[in-house]
Amino acid sequence: MFKWILAFVGYMFFRYPGAVLGFILGTVIDNWNRSSGGFTSVFKTESKTVSPGDFELNLLSLASLVIKADGQVSQSEMDYVRTYFVRAYGKERANATFRTFNEIIKDREISAQRIGLYLQQRTKYEVRLQILHFLFSIAQADGSISSAEVSELQSIAGFLALNNRDFESIKAMFFKSADNAYKILEIEKSATDAEVKKAFRTMAKKYHPDKLQHMDEAYRNGAQDKFTKVQEAYEQIQKERGI
Repeated sequence: MFKWILAFVGYMFFRYPGAVLGFILGTVIDNWNRSSGGFTSVFKTESKTVSPGDFELNLLSLASLVIKADGQVSQSEMDYVRTYFVRAYGKERANATFRTFNEIIKDREISAQRIGLYLQQRTKYEVRLQILHFLFSIAQADGSISSAEVSELQSIAGFLALNNRDFESIKAMFFKSADNAYKILEIEKSATDAEVKKAFRTMAKKYHPDKLQHMDEAYRNGAQDKFTKVQEAYEQIQKERGI
């Protein structure tokens, strides 16, 4: 790459002698660049992946925001998080994550916006859906989800670049109301039978556990929970409509 650039620059200033000199110098730079990373390493963009350690700390940080959202730190919610982490990562690794969080992050201001931007650039959409499902599960661990917790969860969903229909779908899995089955399938109650069937196929594909096969067992179990809720919602509508 550099040999042609420097050859062109050399020609512009010194004609043919400059082009030859630039080509030779550029060849030396290209050879060095290939062997050692050279100049191009300076221009490499930041990695678009997230390390397991960073992912776990960011997930724990979001969990702490949800736990504190209503102004009450619930022991049942904290126990849920610890159990989830142990199930997902093993006791030793989970304890190490909690120690790091307590030593470095706990007393600092945690920005959901910063974490959301970081994760949305480095994780797949279905992984972020599972993060939201996990956070809703934390809020429900004490038996109810407060309006303050819902507000915090909605903000986090926005920072994770999850669309509102997906937020309402997952939210409906944790609340009981007459039209929740339709919200889970992301359709209106006025939808035709054909639209209901199509919505079920779309949501079953979106929440299928196979999409999280690369994740730890706890995440796959969470994906199965969402998939089951979609199936139950469809079956409920089928029963109501006789289809």
